[in-house]
Order: sequence, then C-alpha cells, then structure tokens
Amino acid sequence: MQWKAVRWSAGGGEMREGDADEQRNQRVSELTEILRQLTPHDGEHPTAIPSLWLIRHSSAGANRGGVVSPAFCFTAQGRAETLLGAGAKSHGPGQHVVWAAESPVARRIVEATSLMPYLGLRVRLDRGALRSLIEEAGLQALVAEPSGPGVLVSRTDSALLDTIVRFLRLLRSPGEIQVLAPMIERELLFRLLLEDSGGTLHRVAREDRHPEAIDAAIGWLRLHFRESFRVDDLARRTGMSVSSFHHWFRGVTGISPLQFQKQLRLEEARRILRNEGKDVGTVSRWVGYESSSQFSREYRRLFGNPPAGEIRLLRQRAAGAGSQGAVR
Repeated sequence: MQWKAVRWSAGGGEMREGDADEQRNQRVSELTEILRQLTPHDGEHPTAIPSLWLIRHSSAGANRGGVVSPAFCFTAQGRAETLLGAGAKSHGPGQHVVWAAESPVARRIVEATSLMPYLGLRVRLDRGALRSLIEEAGLQALVAEPSGPGVLVSRTDSALLDTIVRFLRLLRSPGEIQVLAPMIERELLFRLLLEDSGGTLHRVAREDRHPEAIDAAIGWLRLHFRESFRVDDLARRTGMSVSSFHHWFRGVTGISPLQFQKQLRLEEARRILRNEGKDVGTVSRWVGYESSSQFSREYRRLFGNPPAGEIRLLRQRAAGAGSQGAVR
C-alpha cells in the first residue's frame, strides 16, 4: 500500500502553497522559541523522553565526532554540517537529517552566535517501532533505498513540524509524557516513512533482522580500535562466517570493518589534536598507527587538511584568547 501526505486547512479544504509556507514558518519559529527556553546553556541535553535530546551551540566550529546510531536530527536555527568521509551535508532552519547507519561521523556547527545560537534536536530511531509501523500500515518505500552510509537531508514539511512541536511541548507537561510521548513518537516515525526518507528508514528497519552480532562487533571495535585485528577473528568472535559478517557489517555501517576502525582512529586523533595539543607523532602512535606519514596521509584524505594544521589552529586560538585577556 502507498500512502500520500496531504495538507488540509482548518476549513477542511486542501491548503494552498502560500498558506502552507506561512504555517510552516510559524512552526519553525515556535520550535526555535521552545528550544531556546529549554536549553539554557550550550551542549546536547537529554530529556525526560528517553529518545530525545535538545541541542544548543553559541559559536561556530563546535565539532563532535563519534559513532552515530540511526537518528533523526532537526535544525530550528543556525546551520550544521554532517561530515562523512570527504563529503559534507549541510542542514539549516526547517530542515532535518536522517542517519540510517551506525557509522563514524563528525558534526560541525557552521552558523551560530551567542545572540542567534544553533538550536536543534535529535531523536534516536527505534528499529523495532519502524518495522512494526511498516508491517501494520503495509508501507512500501516510495524511493529506492540508499546504498552506502545513509545520510539524507530533507525539508521538513508542515505536518512533520506540527508533530515535532507537540513532541517538544510534552517537556512542559511532565505528567503527560508517559502516555503521550510514545504515541507522538510513533506519529513522527510514520510521517518520516511517508517522505523521501522512507527508503532510508526501510533500510534501518530491515537491518534489525541481524543486529546482535554486528552490534557486538561494533562495540568491540569502539573499545579496541587502537589494536590490530583480523577480520576473520572478529567474524569468529560474533559467530558468523567471514562472508556473512562482511555482508552484514557493510549493510549496517556502509563501510568495511577495517574502514570503520580507521575512521574511529582518525576521529579520536582529531579530537586529541584539537583539544590537547599533542604532537603528530605522539597522536598517531596513541590511536594505533605505526607510521606517522601514513597517519598524515589518511588524516588529510578524510578531513581535507593535514594533522599539523589542527595544531596550528589550536595555537592560533590560544594566542587569540591570550591577546583578548591582555586587552581586558
């Protein structure tokens, strides 16, 4: 069965495009104000709804790297980029991004100030709930499922915005969360399934068929990414054949186990270089590289600039902060 989302006005007729745009802008403004009130300081804030986090950043350049589980992320104000390998996907006000795979990515805030901070939210996607909705409604993917790491940026329509508004309003009524939050979250997933992200979410739901072994392998790699390993040994650790393990690992993450390990190493290296100021050789050895030159090549290939550039940037920021303190 194929479903179609139709916008209706309060009077019962189908909504004109101009009216829909006005209503959409009003919803984005309301979400911006709710997020501003519920995030008094910068950071990613867990909420009383377990799957929901609120996000606020008051300056551009804030970077967060790591393994992202399947999630929906909406931007109300400001602009952010999702960095995946050498590519970047930008999302601004009234847009959302859906991550289909559990993959190492970096997220960067590119537009934010203290007066106009980046404001957004993230909802963890429940594979079981998605599969249940797909089967119950007889939904079929309206677009082809993506290959590789599924990261899709879309314009958030009025119906989905209305659902998000009601989801956030629950945080002001804690007594209603236990009953209404699961219902509204289910509606949010349903509306995402009707959009361009439907193919991506079908992939998320389908991959729950063989989760335990791959989740175990991902967990092991997160803890042991500095160590050398053989894919054959990791496959045996999960109780799978090597060919089946390769197939399922790439299906869940979009990349091979060795590529996954490499990205974990490089994300950790960038975090250390940007925050601790250690030299390139020390950092390369710390994350598991035997060759500093290989580390530098792969770092540049992934992030577009050499690791030494991160050290220069850190020193420039420190010098700038010192000069401001001296002026005061």
